[in-house]
Amino acid sequence: MKTISKKISAFLASTLIAFTSLFAFSGAVSADETVPDDPSDGIVTASERKTDLLNEVHENAPKVSAASYILYDANSGTILLGKDYDVKKEPASMTKVMTILLALERLDDNDVVTVNHEMAVAIKAIASDYVKLGLQEGEEITVKDLVYAAVLKSANDASLVLGMHMGGTEREFCNIMNEKAVELGCTNTHFSSSFGLSTPDNVTTPYDMALILNEAVTNTKYPEIAKTLNYTIKATNKYSSDRELTNANRFISTTQYGYEYYLGGKTGFTDTAGYTLCAAAKKNNRTLVGCIFNAADADIRYADLIKLFEYGYTSFATVEITENEFTPLVDEARTQINQLLAETNLYLSNQRIVLDHYITTTSTRAQLGSTNRIDLSNAVIDTAAEHQTMEIPLCKVYSDKTYLVGTLIIEIEKKAGIVEVNPEKLTNLTNVRSLLVTFAVLSGLILLLVIVLLIFRARIIKRRREEATKRANML
Repeated sequence: MKTISKKISAFLASTLIAFTSLFAFSGAVSADETVPDDPSDGIVTASERKTDLLNEVHENAPKVSAASYILYDANSGTILLGKDYDVKKEPASMTKVMTILLALERLDDNDVVTVNHEMAVAIKAIASDYVKLGLQEGEEITVKDLVYAAVLKSANDASLVLGMHMGGTEREFCNIMNEKAVELGCTNTHFSSSFGLSTPDNVTTPYDMALILNEAVTNTKYPEIAKTLNYTIKATNKYSSDRELTNANRFISTTQYGYEYYLGGKTGFTDTAGYTLCAAAKKNNRTLVGCIFNAADADIRYADLIKLFEYGYTSFATVEITENEFTPLVDEARTQINQLLAETNLYLSNQRIVLDHYITTTSTRAQLGSTNRIDLSNAVIDTAAEHQTMEIPLCKVYSDKTYLVGTLIIEIEKKAGIVEVNPEKLTNLTNVRSLLVTFAVLSGLILLLVIVLLIFRARIIKRRREEATKRANML
């Protein structure tokens, strides 16, 4: 009986130690105790955030007359408003944004381009009603002059010459354009023209166009060029006088549509494409990009885009995510993990945080505030593994929605020179309620067993005493 009692005591002790470790670690599951249980139907992932706001009702959102459009938050990569934003359409002269982007990336301003015979032939093929700078065969002109002519005047021959200078032929340059589009994340774009020829196979979408323009205004000096009101091209070997250029974009050339936050853009028009316009704006370090396809007339595209920008800046908020705000939760999680691993032959070998830089939500939601949370609901440690990596979600929780904003990456390794006694054991970091139930059942069974054993022992002792008494009486 002493042996049985010792085994029962040992089992109870080990069970209590295991339970205590798991219960202590459960605090890291809801590391911020002020965070309520999941307030939404689910966590909005990074990919879902791109279009999540389109599923909400936005009161007083501006009505846009264009066939398709988009308002895109460049900081967070979120579509704020849109209609048919993934439908392919002709961009007209907005095509030139890609040509200028590549020219600014690949060429030096002071490089001199000579209009060769092939270029001259291609220029003559451009329809007479398309805007041209008037480039001549053999003319020598700088890259800078061609770029300003393409952006300010929308000169189709300037854009064509730039493309052929980079690609050798326009067809080869279009291949370069399409490769760049894929690199930027465009999935519905195919360029067959360097300047925006009206053709069914020169197409893009409002979303793809937003990506292209954002790259141009973010990583090149496109804004400096696009916001220039006047520019002078000096006389060349084929043109005896200066050529004065005035920016045709109404964001710059008029007071009626002048927009103080305008960063850069491009207009376009053909009979089949209608009136098009793409533009970027920057306010309080927040960049919005708007693209309008097939607007009703030349003026309304500007008015609609300004309304979209103003609505975007007032009705939505872009929140910066910093590592410091998650540091307390990460430190607590690491401490709890280390405490749990102390009972094993494992140790936490490395950790790092991967965070999104920004998220965008409605201004109303942002004003109500948020809390941060580490989600350990699916975190499991395998004590048999030599090396394992755990990816633990980091969330920002609002009153009605939870956003996945990053990942805590934990690496766990087995200590050298230690043999695992029970290699099949899995240490679950959550499901504390299930553990409580299991522990309660086991404790009840153990208690019942102890009682039965004690009763059985008492009966044996009683029987032995009675037998001893009988023997004594017989003597």
